[in-house]
Amino acid sequence: MPKTEAPLEAIKKYIPEKAARLVLDYLNLHRVHLTVTRERKSVLGDYRHATSYNNHRISVNGNLNKYSFLITLIHELAHLVTFTQYKNRVDPHGKEWKHIYGTMLKDFLTPEIFPNDLLYFLTKSLHNLPASSCSDETLMRALKKYDANSNGTVMVEDIGEGRLFDAGKGQIFRKGKKLRKRYQCEEVATGTIYLFSGIYEVKAYEGKIN
Repeated sequence: MPKTEAPLEAIKKYIPEKAARLVLDYLNLHRVHLTVTRERKSVLGDYRHATSYNNHRISVNGNLNKYSFLITLIHELAHLVTFTQYKNRVDPHGKEWKHIYGTMLKDFLTPEIFPNDLLYFLTKSLHNLPASSCSDETLMRALKKYDANSNGTVMVEDIGEGRLFDAGKGQIFRKGKKLRKRYQCEEVATGTIYLFSGIYEVKAYEGKIN
């Protein structure tokens, strides 16, 4: 990706404007092929290391708000730097990755890039960096406030006990009791019990069940 104003303007669509130059520097330095993808429920981003045929590849979900997109991108860039330094000799989210991720994240922790509430939670997370921002439920709740369009989704924890919700692909569940950190929910069609994180995004279901 050449270092020109065109890619800089393109990246500004997805991240805070003041972060664009530093992000572009990272992408150029490591010759990263960045792909913006459709929403993926299982992951927010992904990193594939360079091969003899391809540059380093990072993908990030395009439906994320600009702060979530930036955090996810930094997370994946940290995987790239960790792989460059250690190859496969260390754990993917081990102490080496945490150190690199924390060091990189600090460069972005300014009021010009993040609002005060997110700065507080991100700074606090530096003491024990999670393997995924999704693992930090407090941060995820704070980030959700900046979603421009939720498409009618709510978090499981906001659904009333006994109420129905659509988890996607036509799977309808009845919310049950909370068991420690997750909610016990029954799939209506099969009676199978699943455990849902309270911050998992679903849609309330008002239809009839046969």
